[in-house]
Amino acid sequence: MFHTDLLTQGAVAAAALPQAAAAAPTASTPQLVIAAVAGIAVIIVLIVWLKMHPFLALVLGSGVLAVVAGIGLTDTFTSFSAGLGSTVAGVGVLIALGAIIGKLLIDSGGADRIVDTILDRTPARRLPWAMALIAFVVGIPLFFEVGVVLLIPVVMIVARRLRANPVLVGIPALAGLSALHGLVPPHPGPLLAIEALGADLGITLGLGLLVAVPTVVVAGPLLAIPLTRWVRLAPPVSILGMSGPGTSDGASDPRTSDGAPGAGLPNATAGLRKPTFGMSVLVVLLPVLLMLARSVVEIAGATETGYGTVLEFLGEPLVALLLTALFALVAFGTAVGRTRQQLGDLVGSSFAPIAGILLIVGAGGGFKQTLVDSGVGEVIASGIADAGITPLLAGWLVAALIRIATGSATVATITAAGIMAPLATGLEPTHAALLVLAIGAGSVFLSHVNDAGFWLVKEYFGMTVGQTFKTWTLMESVLSVVALLVVLLLGAVV
Repeated sequence: MFHTDLLTQGAVAAAALPQAAAAAPTASTPQLVIAAVAGIAVIIVLIVWLKMHPFLALVLGSGVLAVVAGIGLTDTFTSFSAGLGSTVAGVGVLIALGAIIGKLLIDSGGADRIVDTILDRTPARRLPWAMALIAFVVGIPLFFEVGVVLLIPVVMIVARRLRANPVLVGIPALAGLSALHGLVPPHPGPLLAIEALGADLGITLGLGLLVAVPTVVVAGPLLAIPLTRWVRLAPPVSILGMSGPGTSDGASDPRTSDGAPGAGLPNATAGLRKPTFGMSVLVVLLPVLLMLARSVVEIAGATETGYGTVLEFLGEPLVALLLTALFALVAFGTAVGRTRQQLGDLVGSSFAPIAGILLIVGAGGGFKQTLVDSGVGEVIASGIADAGITPLLAGWLVAALIRIATGSATVATITAAGIMAPLATGLEPTHAALLVLAIGAGSVFLSHVNDAGFWLVKEYFGMTVGQTFKTWTLMESVLSVVALLVVLLLGAVV
């Protein structure tokens, strides 16, 4: 029944042309297919072979796609510019607010408080599960790379205390961070897919968390057990090159040794009070609770009531993140002894690391709009519907293939969302949200040597390339497939 319903919805969606395509040139189906292949191939070649920044690769790929699709030279970048503007307007502010919250969480010591509290209250045998929980909680507001920099030293400390293989506690932490990165807004990939597919953010957030829980359990603590047998690493004797008494009993010191995001944390918090565990968790979960409350009100049909109107407003993504950012300025700023000048400087410093992300996301929106306006997206969507593949599986496959080719989860999400956008117009809100999650699951599949995350994990754990394939790559693949299976299961019952 689920398969038939989705195919029917997909066929209806494929028949419904976006209004923006009305002005697109008339081109044959073979020409549009060639245009899609050429545009994507240019992006892949520029990123993989020429090591070009994804922003420039997406700009050039969009231009090639438009020209081959028959759009006039003077209008080559018209759709791209429109798509970039609308995407940054819809997603860019959310990413910026998320960066502020994450920066305040780290520099105030709030993230440390969450980590230390959970570890202190967890028996040794449960520490792999504790690491997955920590990654799941702190991974909501933090970008993947920042989460890795924050948690890998903790992983090494825990492994050293247990005299255990660091894979045992490292894989659960990486699984939690990766699942949140691919499935749960306000991370850039899911936000962009929500924007491109017209999905509801609250519903996607709720379903994303629901999918992420069993996915992290399987790809994290459970998978870590056999991985420790396949890849035997000695317990760490040093942490990021540091050894001795200073690294034996705390997680804060080694986190600052490599100059990465979060470096200098002890100095930054010297003389300041540390936020409580409850306050730190509240800041992390506040936007989640507000957006979920909005979705519940909408699903219950209570938006016309007094409380429903208030919750609908507070749960608007921009409002929820803005309120959380303002609350974090108090909870992690003035309440712990920071001056207004220090807070202003801290907020300003949170924007520099996301500049590249905003450009890539914006360029991805431009590429998506070029796909739609040229008619390429409709042709591919019609082919998927005619082939009898469910939109959820098709979205996962497209994202997985682009991920393998480019090594970028964001580029994979951008491209797959643009291709699947015509199909999403005919889907129910829950199925549109599940399509976002299917694409997100595919975007983390089979990380290998063309992915910066592969080398980040290899170096932090001190593994060989072969060992990294047997741990990190396998974990990412299992995580992707398990998430897809959970998405398909949910699609059959909702």
